[in-house]
Amino acid sequence: MKKICIVPRVEGTGGMASFRLKFEQGLKSRGIDFSYDLSANSDVILVIAGTRFLPDLWRVRRRGIRVVQRLDGINWVQRVRWTGARYHLRAEYGNAMLALIRGRFADRVIYQSQFVRKWWQDWYGLAKAPASVIINGVDLNVYSPDGTDERPHNRYRMLLLEGSLAGGLNAGLFHGVAVAEKLSEKFPMEVVVAGKVDDATQRKLQSKVPVKFLGTLPREQIPQLARSSHLMYCAEVNPPCPNSVIEALACGLPVIGFDSGSLKELVTEDAGRVVSYGTNPWKLETPDIPALAVSAEAVLLKQEQFRRSARRRAEEEFGLNKMVDSYLKVLLED
Repeated sequence: MKKICIVPRVEGTGGMASFRLKFEQGLKSRGIDFSYDLSANSDVILVIAGTRFLPDLWRVRRRGIRVVQRLDGINWVQRVRWTGARYHLRAEYGNAMLALIRGRFADRVIYQSQFVRKWWQDWYGLAKAPASVIINGVDLNVYSPDGTDERPHNRYRMLLLEGSLAGGLNAGLFHGVAVAEKLSEKFPMEVVVAGKVDDATQRKLQSKVPVKFLGTLPREQIPQLARSSHLMYCAEVNPPCPNSVIEALACGLPVIGFDSGSLKELVTEDAGRVVSYGTNPWKLETPDIPALAVSAEAVLLKQEQFRRSARRRAEEEFGLNKMVDSYLKVLLED
């Protein structure tokens, strides 16, 4: 039985850490051994983030062991607006590290979406290594419409679910609340925000609709939160392949948002509503709020239809087994 080394061992609540845990769950169910030690005897290396262990990675590659790199999007917001010196430096360092691994170490590259693939190729050129696109997946038994919920009956609840909407990353929060305010002209609305939002951003946000900040939640609470909402707004601008969107769809929660990043690859017409951004998302300009609000009305008026379609979309494309099998094909097959 072959052994897979996953590096680095990313911890946290979302993004790369979420992928690592789901992928490991799939490996365990198949009886496939894995480690996080580049010095161990592994048959293939999966690099899921930037790593400082480049000399070890180079020695592994010299021994003829396959190195597969999983690529997310590129850090870019710090080039448009001030995000703080620490974030800016970490973002640029991260870009440089990932580009170096892609150009010098990777034998195979896996992009999370067609958008991510084109983004890397536009900014850094074609990679020499063969490339694949594998969309993220979720455990459809855990993320499911079945289970308890606390969906309000006297108002519609819009969910924003992101790892961080703090500081320079808060543009999508203001856009989402603006959409809810526009919808509130016809429907009673409230907004629930799960994820990191700094105090300054919370104080700056002035809204005509109630906004509740839940902070960062354990991932075990996400399915019930999704079932307890009527629609989710994708708050990330130019999202590479947001786990939150896939998790929402799997729970039967329709998703709305603007056509930037990979969102239209994930959300089909019957699983939510995605409309043209209307301005330039790469400059974080204000999108076409009225257009999305008008389009989202159908999601509120035809809840059961959209909820069934959201779940069906997840079952067809975003199951964990499909994702893990696709990764294993790149990792282990010749």
